[in-house]
Amino acid sequence: PFLFRDDEDAFKILIATDIHLGYLEKDPVRGNDTFVTFNEILEQAQKNEVDFVLLGGDLFHENKPSRRTVHSCLESLRKYCMGDRPVHFEILSDQAVNFHFSKFPWVNYQDGNLNISIPIFSIHGNHDDPTGVDALCALDILSCAGLLNHFGRSTSVEKIDISPILLRKGRTKIALYGLGAIPDERLYRMFVNKQVTMLRPKEDEDSWFNLFVIHQNRSKHGATNYIPEQFLDDFLDLVIWGHEHECKIAPTQNEQQHFYVSQPGSSVVTSLSPGEAVKKHIGLLHVKGKNMKIEKIPLETVRSFHMEDVVLADYPNLFNPDNPKVTQAIQAFCMEKVEMMLDNAERDRLGNPRQPEKPLIRLRVDYTGGFEPFSVHRFSQKYVDRIANPKDIIHFFRHREQKEKNESDLNFGKLVRRPTSEGMTLRVEDLVKQYFQTAEKKVQLSLLTERGMGEAVQEFVDKEEKDAIEELVKFQLEKTQRFLKERRTDAEEEKIDEEVRKFRESRRKNAEEEDEEVREAMTRARAHRSEDAILASASSDEELMDMGMKAPGDSDDGLPSTVSRGRGRARGRARGARGQASAARGSSQRRRGNTSQEPATSSRTYKPVSVPAKNMSIVDGMSTVCP
Repeated sequence: PFLFRDDEDAFKILIATDIHLGYLEKDPVRGNDTFVTFNEILEQAQKNEVDFVLLGGDLFHENKPSRRTVHSCLESLRKYCMGDRPVHFEILSDQAVNFHFSKFPWVNYQDGNLNISIPIFSIHGNHDDPTGVDALCALDILSCAGLLNHFGRSTSVEKIDISPILLRKGRTKIALYGLGAIPDERLYRMFVNKQVTMLRPKEDEDSWFNLFVIHQNRSKHGATNYIPEQFLDDFLDLVIWGHEHECKIAPTQNEQQHFYVSQPGSSVVTSLSPGEAVKKHIGLLHVKGKNMKIEKIPLETVRSFHMEDVVLADYPNLFNPDNPKVTQAIQAFCMEKVEMMLDNAERDRLGNPRQPEKPLIRLRVDYTGGFEPFSVHRFSQKYVDRIANPKDIIHFFRHREQKEKNESDLNFGKLVRRPTSEGMTLRVEDLVKQYFQTAEKKVQLSLLTERGMGEAVQEFVDKEEKDAIEELVKFQLEKTQRFLKERRTDAEEEKIDEEVRKFRESRRKNAEEEDEEVREAMTRARAHRSEDAILASASSDEELMDMGMKAPGDSDDGLPSTVSRGRGRARGRARGARGQASAARGSSQRRRGNTSQEPATSSRTYKPVSVPAKNMSIVDGMSTVCP
């Protein structure tokens, strides 16, 4: 312990991940949970006089957090992280490289206009990742306000070079690496193809403590839907692993690569699964030279969560499926179990007055063996005033009963038994893929692949890109038409269908090319959304001026802000701004509403293609380019 006394050579860092600000913010009971716990985390940082706070992604639960959530976050950061206490470490690396995407490419505590006492460094997670025309995320708002340092952002899809932030305090030097959330399959493929490089300092590279923050699947969810620890470089000393919610904050050593991995887990229960029932902690990381240790700090404001499993078939003396009153007996048994968990929750709360009064309770009931579930709604009404999640206390499930084996049957004993869906992550792409794999032939995709459609639907659902699917269809139709034209395919339906099928299969095998197509289509969708916003704004302002009305911002009487006939009048002018807005995407001189004054340095235009009607065949779609 004497090795890590507070001195000029020792770093003290608070580590936390997956805070999920705004989760269930409209829930009358649990709505403030994330905000209260975030305050506790920052309190601990202030109390322990840490050098900085390190966050491992998913600070926000929603990609576009509400005003209440953003306001609460800003309030906490200003309260706990601003002040006169000096920061005792310096940054040696080129900050223009570390924060190259920011309009203010330097760490916030070195800004002469700010008074930062506790710097926060954070990568983004999969919940709050960059989206939209300008590829911004909620962390960029905090970074622009000078309250947080957003790092670990990669914009390239072909090669990732992770350049560390080099920190020094006394004789201790830390190389802080970060990589914000990237789709697991894509990152897995990039690691396999040697497209991910971690840059190291040229001088005294062995004298640095190498700390890496990542936000990806750690447990295996599929063949490539995770990142194996073996993919990471062996020169690392410690990896802080975000995204996984189960608290495993005590460092464990990877036997092959020899670095240590700490998984802090989430600070709020977002799913009623076994991993979330583990006690929540944050960590106090001490680093001196090449030595380190992590102190576990239990979070006192986290709502307690108690969970238990019941298999009805294990109680043959209590439950007989042939008994007409067996359902009432099962309900009484479940009530007894819930009461026991409530008693345990009350005992836990006795020593912690900061813990919320109502606990989270989950009872999973396996009713395999001819039993019938009772009314969960009626059961939950009895606990509305005592439990924070009364609507989903009971979860009924049952395992599929295997048929008796005969000579022609498969050997079911060789099949891996799948876990129940409880607590598993169900992704939009997987649902789309499953649908088309089992759908009838007449509704199968002919132009798009299941993978491409899945990613477009995910953008539509998760990122609210309303034009994502339409733009992907347009893009693929353009590309297929060009392919057929280059092949000089005869305008016969059978030959065209065969060529389209071959073209689709070739794209299906080339995952990188398909990813690029989806990204191109998403860029077009975002540009289309931006154009619509410009059109709506231009037509509204022009129409109001023609009618002698005030602009919406100056209106005193709540006049409508749009007039239908104004759209056509402004279309020509607004369309001219589309390429300019696209060209200015990476420019620091971008000004809203004044795109006509910006020179269009490099814009990419696309030939508009009409979307075929629902029942239009590929032959009809080819008529415009294959006369």
